[in-house]
Amino acid sequence: MILTQCAVCATELGLSLGKKCGRCSTRYCGAACQVQHWKEGGHDQLCRKIKKAGGAEQYNANQKYTNAVAAAAEACAEDTKGQTCYICTQALHWKTKEGLVRMCACRGTAGFAHVSCLAEQAKILVAEAVENNLGAKTKNARWHRWYTCSLCEQHYHGVVYCALGWACWKTYVGRPETDSFRQCAMSVLGSGLSDADHLEDALSVREAELAMRRRLGDRESNILAVQSNLAATYRSLGRFEEALQMKRDGYTGHLNLYGTEHRETLIEANNYAASLLDLQRFAEAKTLLRKTMPVSRRVLGESDDTTLHMRLTYAMALYKDSTATLDDLNEAVNTLEEIERIARRVFGGAHPDVANIEKVLQDARAVLRARETGLAEALADMRV
Repeated sequence: MILTQCAVCATELGLSLGKKCGRCSTRYCGAACQVQHWKEGGHDQLCRKIKKAGGAEQYNANQKYTNAVAAAAEACAEDTKGQTCYICTQALHWKTKEGLVRMCACRGTAGFAHVSCLAEQAKILVAEAVENNLGAKTKNARWHRWYTCSLCEQHYHGVVYCALGWACWKTYVGRPETDSFRQCAMSVLGSGLSDADHLEDALSVREAELAMRRRLGDRESNILAVQSNLAATYRSLGRFEEALQMKRDGYTGHLNLYGTEHRETLIEANNYAASLLDLQRFAEAKTLLRKTMPVSRRVLGESDDTTLHMRLTYAMALYKDSTATLDDLNEAVNTLEEIERIARRVFGGAHPDVANIEKVLQDARAVLRARETGLAEALADMRV
């Protein structure tokens, strides 16, 4: 996680409380912990090294990045055997000696790369856009390279996303807090941590980012985006009531700001519906999705990931409801079979979204079979 705690006693400091080492900026809750760290915690040996690396936050980011790259390469080792990086054309990175990763929607021999190469490519593309003043749309597209594959145009996932999150954060962490790229890098890091299921670390980053943006008086759209990410982390941690309240407010905020047909509004509609499902409020979820799902299919298309996620949530609202009719269960299974085919074609069979749809489809089929068996038995009993 980013450094929001005292280095000695782990007291929560947010982004602004406590004091820092005058040389390396290591953070403490007060003078007592700072003295203890120097005398007993080994800081006297590390202080100069941390300063040379760029300060405590940079030093921490560098270490976390190195560990995350190693974890990503290890997780992808079986998939990447005998392959080479499509950027540098080498199997092992010439400098870091790191292995290859993939974890996007590329298939066959496409998409293999080193995290270092992906990070350097994203860094260069963003810098060129700024230097040549290429406009907001181009800058935004290039920024997406920090977490989106340039070949298949799909997001990285799992530990690869996490490694790229740390790569992004270590690239921009040395900039002023008001720098937009530093702020966006914090968001990428939070998403990467969350995607790799480092949920407590992701929560720390999300909460720190929201506090920072509020303190700096950021735009409403940016604050809404961070609130949405924070709500998703609450949900992943099982804090469903907190997630629901924030998702409801986020959906209303996006609706007022962007209107009914904007991608962000549709994403928030699905997120709100998913939170309703967590609390078994199926009727409300179905009502919301029946209103917003046709809009997503028309505006974004059948193959868009937002549309697929929305239809998945709707199918779950159908078959998980204890009051579901046989028609509801059949509709749920038919919907899941259709989106499974689309997702497999778009993302490939190894993508976690495809695996999740397959699991939900198995559950829905089991519920349908149980209902059909029960009806058959009931009819048999009636005939006796």
